[in-house]
Amino acid sequence: MARRKTTVYIEEDLLKAAKILAVRTGKKEYQVLEDALKQYLGLSVIETVWRRSTLREDQGLRLAYKELHAARR
Repeated sequence: MARRKTTVYIEEDLLKAAKILAVRTGKKEYQVLEDALKQYLGLSVIETVWRRSTLREDQGLRLAYKELHAARR
């Protein structure tokens, strides 16, 4: 996915902690911040499910609709 440059305001202690974690883990600062944001938004769970799934998109949609209809009964 494409990245876009932005400006955010963050508490100094949080930024310092992110920088320290980046150094300790060998990541870039933006990677630490992206990982934290993905975790907070629940996107990391979705990415894990996508990686483990062997279904094609049409199969996944069919299964999702089938379960949705079953839940409405």
